[in-house]
Amino acid sequence: MKQDAGNSLDLVDIKEIKESIVIVKDGSFRQIIMVGGLNFSLKSDEEQAIITGGYQTFLNSIDFPLQILVHSRKVNIDGYISTLTLRRDEEKAAILQNQIDEYIKFIKGFVEKNAIMEKVFLVVIPYHPSGGGGGIKNMSGSLPFFGGAKKSEAEVKAKSKEDADKVFGEQLAQMNQRTTQAINGLAGIGLETTILNNEQLVELFYNFYNPQTIEKKTAPATAG
Repeated sequence: MKQDAGNSLDLVDIKEIKESIVIVKDGSFRQIIMVGGLNFSLKSDEEQAIITGGYQTFLNSIDFPLQILVHSRKVNIDGYISTLTLRRDEEKAAILQNQIDEYIKFIKGFVEKNAIMEKVFLVVIPYHPSGGGGGIKNMSGSLPFFGGAKKSEAEVKAKSKEDADKVFGEQLAQMNQRTTQAINGLAGIGLETTILNNEQLVELFYNFYNPQTIEKKTAPATAG
């Protein structure tokens, strides 16, 4: 079983999730925006033309690749059923209790025969940090007279973490610039957007990799 789990994890290309960023194993970043929908067919011809033109403007203004996804998932009605059950238990009139019971049975039976689906619209913003290790850093690691006195292992680790946090902060700023540009462009079309946080990202990928399960209300794990 442990071997199978290891092989399964090898197929997942995610290294970690932090600061609302998906860090891929190759070191690149992904930020995911959830976008609200609009009913295009109910718009007038003039409104449709404005929306179409705004979408073209948005695409032309983006100078980096992005991915647009439509994710369909089953709706979890457990919370709704629990609310109905609580309402039934609080109801004192027997006739209303029976009506709520019948309604609960109807909803459960309907969902068993007909999967209730929800569509989620996502825009994935990528960012590939340029370059690898710095030249001075590499030189100081190979030439012993760079850096003065020899530092303890703890000091080296602390310094390495400090440097890594600084680099990540700079890369995160670049990532946020792209995300802000995309959000502003989508707002120009009249679309509401939400940047998925760590927990929401974990839940999203849980459902991506477990499509056979009912949509969960909360994520099964926390992100780093």
